[in-house]
Amino acid sequence: MTRTSNGLVVVGGGPAGLAAASAYREGNGSGPVRLISADVDPPYNRPPLTKDFLRGRSTEDELALQPASFYAEHEIELMLDQRVERLDLPLRSVRLASGLSFDYDACVLATGSEPAVLPVPGGDDPAVVWLRFLHQARSLRETVESATSAVVVGTGFIGCEAAASLALRGLAVTVVSSEELPQLARLGRDAAEQIAGWLRTAGVRLVTAAEVESISAGRRVNLADGTHHEGDVVLTAVGVEPQARLAAAAGVAVEHGRIVVDEHMRTAEPDLYAAGDVAFALNGAVGRHLVVEHWGEAEAMGEVAGSCAAGGTSSWAQVPGFWTEIGDHTLKYSAWSDGFDDARYVDHGSGSFTVWYGQSGVTVGVLAHEADDDYESGMTMVEEAAPLP
Repeated sequence: MTRTSNGLVVVGGGPAGLAAASAYREGNGSGPVRLISADVDPPYNRPPLTKDFLRGRSTEDELALQPASFYAEHEIELMLDQRVERLDLPLRSVRLASGLSFDYDACVLATGSEPAVLPVPGGDDPAVVWLRFLHQARSLRETVESATSAVVVGTGFIGCEAAASLALRGLAVTVVSSEELPQLARLGRDAAEQIAGWLRTAGVRLVTAAEVESISAGRRVNLADGTHHEGDVVLTAVGVEPQARLAAAAGVAVEHGRIVVDEHMRTAEPDLYAAGDVAFALNGAVGRHLVVEHWGEAEAMGEVAGSCAAGGTSSWAQVPGFWTEIGDHTLKYSAWSDGFDDARYVDHGSGSFTVWYGQSGVTVGVLAHEADDDYESGMTMVEEAAPLP
């Protein structure tokens, strides 16, 4: 008797999930493919949400990762606004909050991350804005049409990008951060000073080394020193929380809040994979597990997971990297993402610069602004563990 294939179930509709479903089909994976997403919108390009989309320079139509016809053509069942509430490993099935359940031959967990809530009184006020999903960006863009001021809490990339975009729209923007300078811990002092300068040039006011004590009525940010800052909009961008609860409840190994997988995105459970922000993945090039939250890496991991679920042997063995746009400035960054003990800044003049990151004399990262040659060669140097320039 021929066994009926239960195919692939992908939990999560971000870049990793879509890439996994697509790669499974491209690898001639058999049976149905179900892409189950808690999001209300089909898979979309998230990076523009803090940039061109927030500035009003692009439309929703430009955000879709694939046209609607793609899913039918590749026999991928896209299930939106559906939340998986249970993963049953012995039965190889998932159960949805709606009561539906689906068996699988292989499953990819690509549940991603959600914005962290600022842990202070008022941090979870419904009037406080987070910016990660399209419905949040849609609401924020509508709100700022009539707003004149904004307070952004946090100087991560989301906070810096959004602050610059809001300032470019003409809002009076104040950024409040516990850091002395934006991205100081992650990128080092020289790069942080450059970013701070870009934000100030864009018209952003920086309030640094500040501790937020509470948020009142979703509009007023109160600091521990007794001062406060008010805005028509308060946006908090204080990091993300990987969504590994589903896996943890099923007994899947989780470390650093993420699902542990090998370089093929496989967990220790049969035919169960994880990819994207929620994965604590072994990088085959460096030989250790990494925490990575980059868009491009989510796609790369998803491709590996889907390909291997279809019987392939691909692996994740590339140097993580991404681009960020802060106002009119584009930074390109590639690094192993787990620390450095030396940051060497090289000024090329006319605003162009490179920062080389080292660990024990070995190149572990490169950051470039208008220095594409350094960025390209730097990725190779990082992968080859070349001496620090």
